[in-house]
Amino acid sequence: MFMRTERLFLRPVFSEDWRDVYRGIADENVVRNLARAPWPYTEDDARQFCAKANDGEGHRFAITLPQAKGAPVIGLIGYDLSADGGYELGYWIGKAWEGRGFATEAGRGVLESTDALGIETMAAGHFIDNPASGRVLRKLGFTDTGEIRPMRSAGRGGAQVPCRRFVRVAGQDCASYHPAAA
Repeated sequence: MFMRTERLFLRPVFSEDWRDVYRGIADENVVRNLARAPWPYTEDDARQFCAKANDGEGHRFAITLPQAKGAPVIGLIGYDLSADGGYELGYWIGKAWEGRGFATEAGRGVLESTDALGIETMAAGHFIDNPASGRVLRKLGFTDTGEIRPMRSAGRGGAQVPCRRFVRVAGQDCASYHPAAA
């Protein structure tokens, strides 16, 4: 699947993307906010991720800047089936590209596609020491469920880190969502 937003082009991750992925994610301040990426993040990690990015039940997209020379990959976004059978959104933006609204814009593109596919509920979370990610989720229409639970972070050596949980229900005012009623 390919998507065009106002400034971005979202496309499948190709094995050839490993260099851009490595350049963007091989930063401890990026990796520490992710659940599955290890630290230190190596070139081999990037190669393996890119080779298998399109396997499985979820969908992952390279976030690219089509107007920039070489249309660089500036981050990744996607969703996977979670352990409870629902869908979970995840993303990262390289440090050089943070603070420009790219995560929010990419998220809107992905959520428009999940809405069109009939995926009604999308979950997400962020480590509580990464409030910027919570601001992105709120801009995307996610609602804080009030739940904070420990989540393993490979980027922090496998430590259990408190994670604030969010949910978005397609076609529903998420402010009225109550986890106990779900």
